[in-house]
Amino acid sequence: MERASWKEAVVYQIYPRSFMDSNGDGIGDLRGIIMKLDYLKELGVDVIWLSPVYKSPNDDNGYDISDYQDIMDEFGTMADWDELLAGLHERGIKLMMDLVVNHTSDEHPWFVESVKHPEGEYGDYYVWRDAAPDGGLPNNWESFFSGPVWEYNEERGQYYLHLFSKKQPDLNWENPKVRRAVYDMMKFWLDKGVDGFRMDVINLISKVEGLPSNGEAPIADGSMYYVDGPRIHEFLREMNEEVLSKYDVMTVGEMPGVTVEEAKKYTAEERRELQMIFQFEHMRLDGGPGGKWDIVPWKLPQFKAVMHKWQIGLAEKGWNSLYLNNHDQPRMVSRFGNDGEYRVPSAKLLGTLLHTLKGTPYVYQGEELGMTNVKFAMIDDYKDIESLNMYNERVTHGGADPGTVMAAIQTRGRDNARTPMQWNDGDYAGFTTGTPWIEVNSNYVTINAEQQTRDPDSVFGYYRKLIALRKEHLILTYGDYELLLPDHETIYAYTRTLGEETWLIVLNFSTEPTVFDWPPKLANGEKSLIIGNYGEDGMDDAQWRPYEARVYSIKQAIG
Repeated sequence: MERASWKEAVVYQIYPRSFMDSNGDGIGDLRGIIMKLDYLKELGVDVIWLSPVYKSPNDDNGYDISDYQDIMDEFGTMADWDELLAGLHERGIKLMMDLVVNHTSDEHPWFVESVKHPEGEYGDYYVWRDAAPDGGLPNNWESFFSGPVWEYNEERGQYYLHLFSKKQPDLNWENPKVRRAVYDMMKFWLDKGVDGFRMDVINLISKVEGLPSNGEAPIADGSMYYVDGPRIHEFLREMNEEVLSKYDVMTVGEMPGVTVEEAKKYTAEERRELQMIFQFEHMRLDGGPGGKWDIVPWKLPQFKAVMHKWQIGLAEKGWNSLYLNNHDQPRMVSRFGNDGEYRVPSAKLLGTLLHTLKGTPYVYQGEELGMTNVKFAMIDDYKDIESLNMYNERVTHGGADPGTVMAAIQTRGRDNARTPMQWNDGDYAGFTTGTPWIEVNSNYVTINAEQQTRDPDSVFGYYRKLIALRKEHLILTYGDYELLLPDHETIYAYTRTLGEETWLIVLNFSTEPTVFDWPPKLANGEKSLIIGNYGEDGMDDAQWRPYEARVYSIKQAIG
C-alpha cells in the first residue's frame, strides 16, 4: 500500500462564473470564492479544482485562453488570486488549476502572430494546412462543437485546426517551442504556490501525422487520429521530467475516449506521467447510436459493469478519479438518481457510491446540496456554445423538431451544471445582487446551502460525514474492491477489504423497496452500520427502502 495525499484527498470543483458574485455584476468571481472559504472548510474538502480563471474572451466560458499568466477581468486581479490561494492554504486546502493546453483562444498573441507572420517565431505554433487539392477542407473531421474542425483564415490564406470552437485553435505540440512555452507557463503557476493541475482534454494533444480523413463522408468522427495519439506518452513523460517531477504536485488528466489499458500507462507510477485520469465511459451510458444527444435509458447492470471494469482495471496499476458530474455534465441526481420525491435520499446514495469506491472523489459545486438539472423553456435562456451550436445545426439548418432538441438539451446540456450556486432563499439564491449571467434554478427556495448547513440530516450534512469517514478509515482509500450481484437490476453492492477488515456497501437504485440477499460469508459475520442515508430507524436487514444506502463493517466474516 503506497500511501499518498492525493489518493486520500477529496477534491471540490469550483466553476467560478457560477459560484459566488462579490460585486453585483452577475458573474461569479475570485472574491466571491474568498467569501465562501469557511463553507468549503466546513464541508471538509482537501483540494479545490478551479475551472479556468485566465484572461479569455469567453467563447467557451474560459476554456479559450488569451493570456495564461493573467486573470480574467470579470473574475478579478492577480492580487485577488494570491489572496484566494493564501486563504485556502491557511485552511489546509490545496489549489489545483485547470491546465488548458490542447488549444488557446484565437485572440492569444501566439495565434495573432501566427496569422501575421507565417515564417516567424510563432508561425507553426498552431496546426495550419492548405486546402485539399480539390479546394475542399484539409480533412473531414467533425468538431466536438458541431461542424468541421477547419476554419479558413483569409489573412494567412490557410485553414487552422480546431477540435472545439473555431475560436479555439489547436496548438501544434509537434513544435518543441510550443511545449517549452507550456512548461514555462506551468512553472510560473507552480512557483506562485499552485498545488496541482487538472489537464483539459490532455490526451488529444498528439495528432497522427498527415491528419488523414476518416472515410469518404463529407464530415466524420476523426477521433481515432487524435485520441491517445502517437506521441502522447512521450509528451507527458517530457512534461513530468521538465516540470511535474520538480514540485510536490497533484495531477489529473481529462481524457475523452481513453481505455483501461491506456489509462494504466498514463497513471502507472513507474512511468512518471500523471497520477489520475478522468474517463468518460460511464458518462456515455445514456447516449444512443447517435451519441450524446441521442438519449436512451441507462441500466444499472451496465453502469455497474463499467464502474467495476475501471475499479478492477486500475486496482494494481494506476488510480481512479471518482465523479458523476462536473461543469460538462448534467446534475448527477437528475441523471443517475431521482430529482423528484426521492431527491434527498438519492443524492445521498450517489454520494455514498462516490466516497466508498476506490479512487479519489471529486465533488462538483452544488452536488453536496443535491442541486438538480434546470429546464429552461427557451433556447435563448441557454448560454453554452455546445448546446447552441447543436440547436442551430439541427433546428435552424436541419429542420429537426425544436421540442425534441430542447428536451435533449434539458437532459444533457452543460448549462444544467452551470446555473448559479444556491446559497440561500433570497433573490437570485444569494449568488448576486445584480442580474445573473444565466438564470438561477427556480428550486433554490427549497434547495440551498443556508438551510442545509443548519440541518445535520441534509445532503450537505451527509456529505460532511462521508468526507470525514474517508479521513478516518484507510479502508475507503486503499481497501480491495469486490463487486457482488453484478446482474441485479436495482441493487449495487460491493465490499472493500483491508487486512482483516471488511466493509459492505449496499445501494438500492430504485423507487421501490428491494430485498437484499446477504451472501453467507457476510451474513454470518458480526455487522455494524457505519453510515446510512435513512439512519437506523425502521431499518430492515433484508429490505432496502427507495434509494436507501448503507455501509456496514463486517467483523469475523467467514470464508
